[in-house]
Amino acid sequence: MSSESFHTRGRDSARAERIFFPPRATIKCAGDRLFRSQAARDLGCLLDVDPEVESWACQPFELKMLDRIHIPDFLVTYSTTRRCLLDACETGGDFAISEAAASMGYSHRFVTREEREGGWRLRNARDLLRYGNYRCPLGDRIRVIAELDEVGSFSVAEGLGLFREISPMAGLASLVLQRILSVDLDEELINPDTVVRRGER
Repeated sequence: MSSESFHTRGRDSARAERIFFPPRATIKCAGDRLFRSQAARDLGCLLDVDPEVESWACQPFELKMLDRIHIPDFLVTYSTTRRCLLDACETGGDFAISEAAASMGYSHRFVTREEREGGWRLRNARDLLRYGNYRCPLGDRIRVIAELDEVGSFSVAEGLGLFREISPMAGLASLVLQRILSVDLDEELINPDTVVRRGER
């Protein structure tokens, strides 16, 4: 294990600097947005589109071990109120870090590159989060929901024509990120034929 892999540091080390990793917007992040790497940022993207995640905080506190200090990437709060520390890694983790978390009453998990990048979810999440700072106006939101209540579902291409007050893709993405609308993030890349439905809130 390299210290760079998990940002484990000596006692006089500071927290990670504020470095930008795209995309810029977050949905469920509580507090400062601090990412030590693109891998951590990608994990944050996945947390933002996970319906079981209520909120997540970056680099919440230090875990002290015998000769070093480790700062986890995230403290995640789930809708069940369960809380868990997560770290992005390449292929494996350090059991001592998980033990240190357990001694403070937290479960801890390393999320590998294979878990983060497998399938289409991460690419779709990053595409949606490009529009994460937009908010769909009330008129467009009501128009879209009313149409879905009438027809049950429509394709992305069909739904874009319903937006009149905001850029269509920005409006659609913002409603998906707010879980007002739902699309399948795992089947394939979001495309004109992707089916849009009412979200489950």
